[in-house]
Amino acid sequence: MLARTRTLALHGVDAIPVDVEIDIHRGLPAFSLVGLPDAAVRESRERVRAAIVNCGFDFPLARITANLAPADLRKAGPGFDLAIAAAILCASEQIPERPLADWWLAGELALDGSIRGLPGVLAMTEEAARNGGCGIAIAAANAAEARLVEGVTVAALATLTDLATLARGELPPAPATSAHENGGPPFPDLADVRGQPGLRRGLEVAAAGGHGALVIGPPGAGKSLAARRLPSILPPLSRSEAIEVTKIASVAGRPALDGTLAQRPFRAPHHTISPAGLVGGGSPPRPGEITLAHRGVLFLDELGEFARSTLEALRQPLEDGRVTIARARDAVTFPARFQIFAAANPCPCGHGEDSRQCNCRPDQIRAYASRLSGALADRFDLSMLVEQPSADALGGDPGESSASVAERVLAARHRQEARLGPGRCNASMTESELAVHVHLGAEAGAVLANGHGSMGLSGRGWNRVLKVARTLADLRGLDAVGAAEIDSALIMRRRGST
Repeated sequence: MLARTRTLALHGVDAIPVDVEIDIHRGLPAFSLVGLPDAAVRESRERVRAAIVNCGFDFPLARITANLAPADLRKAGPGFDLAIAAAILCASEQIPERPLADWWLAGELALDGSIRGLPGVLAMTEEAARNGGCGIAIAAANAAEARLVEGVTVAALATLTDLATLARGELPPAPATSAHENGGPPFPDLADVRGQPGLRRGLEVAAAGGHGALVIGPPGAGKSLAARRLPSILPPLSRSEAIEVTKIASVAGRPALDGTLAQRPFRAPHHTISPAGLVGGGSPPRPGEITLAHRGVLFLDELGEFARSTLEALRQPLEDGRVTIARARDAVTFPARFQIFAAANPCPCGHGEDSRQCNCRPDQIRAYASRLSGALADRFDLSMLVEQPSADALGGDPGESSASVAERVLAARHRQEARLGPGRCNASMTESELAVHVHLGAEAGAVLANGHGSMGLSGRGWNRVLKVARTLADLRGLDAVGAAEIDSALIMRRRGST
């Protein structure tokens, strides 16, 4: 007796269809599982056996062979339990096969037959929608997340007995509910940043154009305070971007159990993180911090304390917006279009070599500065130097609120999307797009040429100055980039004030 069901396997942040084939024939009782299963999949034999018996079904006392196709794709995780159990029940003629053959099944079985939720259900539901069928049958705990995908029928199963009800066509689909856009606690307000007008202006420019920023200053100057308020002035996610971010969070084990779409992520890994933890890795490959920060902010505090090898791993993702983890058998590509914001002290003690309080030796300062290579430093559009704010500034009135700044940022983003397309910003402009959208007059060209000579700009630095200048023009509502915008962009790349 042979039966087939369909399920899905995670591959990076996407899902791949998998066919479950069960063959039951005479012989000594045995249960073989083939198709490159990992340890968690092989252990499903015991979970499936106990769940079937404890739900009142008969487990066949025969030779059972389960094949997970395609056979050359490594299968990982417990999400195949439900499809394997369904195929066994169909092959043993305890439930009808035909209705279940058109459903996608995904879920982990408990020994009592209850169905537990899985990570990555949003990616599975999207793939199920692309491949057609009656819908997807999953654990009740994952139903709200699966309903974020439009046009897919979702069947919420509590136990294995619900599978028989579904096969008879008697289980109603989970009711459709509208998702809450960009849910989650609000970000801290930019009004808390006092006495740092240059830093506040740099944050606004960075948010408006999606530019990466590096802030250097002594401890307590407000670097981390400002970084944690950057998401509060970024434009809200579109629905497609929110689905993308929620899918990544689900794959990483943080499913949207209440049907809420994610807000812009803010990731701040500790400086002891490894390169694999930052860019992704493991077996099977798992997303790293830069993928978890996709469409959001990656904050690297105490940049000089990170290992140089860890920081160098950022160079390619910053340029390409994705990272590929290659293994002997496979390669997985993760999205990584994030906005980087880094903070560093001027020297190991934090006071700066020009300060009377600095006791760092010259070799210590050189070693500290060498953690950030020139190639990586060149990829920051803005470089801001900050000092300790005065007592009057700290005790004065709060600054402009995030809501006010966010209005200007959103207006500038709308101008950029009108030129570049939905979801695009100036930081993502290519060289050919720069040539089309940034035309310099004689005066602006002369200012840029002088800046190139005095600062020794690289080709990448030249382009990034143009991108920042284009953002400054967008914030001012200007169609053309003038000498004032070029001058401000050069200053912000050198000192970080306007």
